[in-house]
Amino acid sequence: MAFKIGLLGLGTVGTGTAEILLNPEGRHPLIQDITIEQIGVKSLEKKRSIELPTNIFTTDLEAIVTNPDIDIVVELIGGLEPARSLILSAIEHGKHVVTANKAVMARFGPEIYEAANNAKVYVLLEAAVGGGIPIVEPLKQSLGANRFENIIGIVNGTTNYILTQMTQNGVDFEEVLKEAQALGYAEADPTADVGGLDAADKIAILASLAFGGKVKREDVYCEGITKITSSDISYAEKLGFVIKLLAIAHKVPDTEKLQLRVHPTFVPKSHPLANINGVNNAILVEGQPLGQVMFYGPGAGSGPTASAVVADIMNIVGVLHSNKKAENLDPLLSCSPQNYCVVTPIEDVYTRFYARFLCADVPGVIGHLGMAFGDHSVSLESVVQIGFQEDLAEIVVVTHKVREGNFRSAIEEIRSLNAIKNIPSIIRVL
Repeated sequence: MAFKIGLLGLGTVGTGTAEILLNPEGRHPLIQDITIEQIGVKSLEKKRSIELPTNIFTTDLEAIVTNPDIDIVVELIGGLEPARSLILSAIEHGKHVVTANKAVMARFGPEIYEAANNAKVYVLLEAAVGGGIPIVEPLKQSLGANRFENIIGIVNGTTNYILTQMTQNGVDFEEVLKEAQALGYAEADPTADVGGLDAADKIAILASLAFGGKVKREDVYCEGITKITSSDISYAEKLGFVIKLLAIAHKVPDTEKLQLRVHPTFVPKSHPLANINGVNNAILVEGQPLGQVMFYGPGAGSGPTASAVVADIMNIVGVLHSNKKAENLDPLLSCSPQNYCVVTPIEDVYTRFYARFLCADVPGVIGHLGMAFGDHSVSLESVVQIGFQEDLAEIVVVTHKVREGNFRSAIEEIRSLNAIKNIPSIIRVL
């Protein structure tokens, strides 16, 4: 039985997907049952790196999602619109959907899933998080018997590459960013990556899958790496840490509340995520009775992401092979999140902090710092004067686990002290 797909987009991932489908030898036999019926592109004149019949190309993307001969629509154009509208139109016309679009699914997932469940079609998105790393399907299937407690991930290859280069070569952010752009690891406008927005989309998706509720993307606290300096990298090294941009979903014990956040983090060198370098991604999942398991591998690129896209296509084809019109959706493939998750405000999150202060070299400044923190119930693990920057003393503080709102209040008071000239860095500690 042949299943026909419509491919929206033939960029890096679209080309990789087509290459797999056109070369089934040595791969799973199901791939032989999948044919490319149409491909939607911006320009018919553009030269392609892959040979395909010219008659399957079209610039009319709506014609693909409404084509009665197409079984599965594969959305790889990215962005919010027209991707969202095309996905919904495909669902309305009875098409199953495979997408790599984390931005659309993080913001409009509940709407899309509701439409898909009503239409009795599947929407699969393995490629939207972690590139070639299998994480979506394991959360839904292989690990589904667990009560999840934590998902902690390095889920953006661009920022991980930048932080790795800063750590290993002692260079500053701006220099490494230019290098990453030249190598194709960072976009011309890198805001979504270095600002943490891409990682926030991904953790919103993973949290919804793991904890079984809808997640409002705007509830994910988001902080990027643009303020990380080589000095912070150096101090992290001295204190036994490395700095990583982490995406964290944490179930608060004995409550229905979640903590959802993305931010640079001091990670102990002994932690499994500390040695994930370059453009690689890794996602650490903790649950009961499983304990800890980590998924690691290439988080982007044509081959890895296309691998995940084709795996989703195969999953749908496998289920439909004996029943082309699904009367009942497989609950292990479909998603039916119910209520919205209750997300803890960032002020009520408990975590450790690293802070670096530049102070006038006067007697009693460390005492004033300690008093201000103490007045706001912020317990200090260590206070160290590292040295001097010009005529200013450089003091590094590491706290115990404290309520973030209390820490912020203490910082506001400290900023008003005459001896405190600048607070260059505040970074959370895992």
